[in-house]
Amino acid sequence: MLEHKILLVDADPQANATSGAGFDIRAIKTSIYETIIDDISPRDIILRSEIPDFDLLPSSIDLVGAEIEMLNLPNREKLLSKVLDQVKDDYDFVLIDCSPSLGLLTVNALTAADSVLIPVQCEYFALEGLGKLLNTIKIIQTRLNPDLEIEGFLLTMFDSRLKLSNQVYDEVKKHFQEMVFDTIIHRNVTLGEAPSYGKPVVMYDANSKGSINYLNLARELLQNNGLTQLDDSEKVMEV
Repeated sequence: MLEHKILLVDADPQANATSGAGFDIRAIKTSIYETIIDDISPRDIILRSEIPDFDLLPSSIDLVGAEIEMLNLPNREKLLSKVLDQVKDDYDFVLIDCSPSLGLLTVNALTAADSVLIPVQCEYFALEGLGKLLNTIKIIQTRLNPDLEIEGFLLTMFDSRLKLSNQVYDEVKKHFQEMVFDTIIHRNVTLGEAPSYGKPVVMYDANSKGSINYLNLARELLQNNGLTQLDDSEKVMEV
């Protein structure tokens, strides 16, 4: 929406990013699975969304078995990186949406990425999982991708009326300080409704609090990367 060319890579077998971007996952015939396992060119399966300059590399349920098949492949941690190298110069940003688990697909995403954006739900268990994720990132930096940086911590599902939300905010801000985005994603009914209509929230209701939150996040991301207007820079980011 801010006039940068984006590729969203759905690396989650649940394919939520694919359906949330407005595509029927039942109609997906070829997906990121084929690019990783069968060496299909990503250019052959990239989908164009309703939003100009917003493309999708879709996922499918086939991705569930990909991790098992990847185990016996050479350079198994760098398979996604090899796929994205073919298309990343066509975009200003490549966003990789991952599953919540820290499996081989997530390792591939972290190995392919320049930076990682870490969403933190304002709930107790989110803090527990944060330690495991940070440990994984440290291992990736040491062994596979020394250039990987943490883009920032994004607080999500924030409800200012709840004591727990404020406690989680204080805890994350205390430990990570300037690495926490100024933008906070508040709990918002529209954010929950939009996927059920198969639309990104900015297409479903551009004036909703959820849309405004995410547009503010996009502006903050651009500002942090020195990209206040469209240029030739490109960046790969894991989410």
